Amino acid sequence: MIEAENIHHVSLSVTNLANAKAFYSNIICLKEIERPDFGFKGAWYQVGNQQLHLIEYPSSSSLRNTSELDSKVGHFAIRVKDYDECVKWLSKKEVEFYENRTSRSGFAQIFVADPDGNLVELNTEQ
Repeated sequence: MIEAENIHHVSLSVTNLANAKAFYSNIICLKEIERPDFGFKGAWYQVGNQQLHLIEYPSSSSLRNTSELDSKVGHFAIRVKDYDECVKWLSKKEVEFYENRTSRSGFAQIFVADPDGNLVELNTEQ
C-alpha cells in the first residue's frame, strides 16, 4: 500500500522561461528558490511547504496552447490569504481572470492562465 504524506511539487512545462518567471514572480508573487543545474533551463518556487517547478520545454506535449479560463481543465491551486486583494492585484496588473466566489467546492476561486496557458487556481475559504 502507498501511504502519501503530501504533494512535494508540481512541475509545469513552459516554452519561454523568462516569460513564465515574470508571471510567477511578478504576478503570482511566488518566491524563487535555488535549483540544481540539470543541464536545461528551469526555475523552482517555494509555495508554503510545497514547490512549483518550471521546465523550459517548447516541444512538450503537456502544453495547453490556449489561455482559455476553464475550471474543468487540469490545474493546480494555491491558497491565498485575501480574495479581494488578489482580485485587486490581478486587475491592477491587467491579468485576465475568472472568479467564482460561491463555488460548490466550499472555497472562493479565481482562475488565471500563465503565458503558456497553464491554469492556476487561487482560492480562499468562502
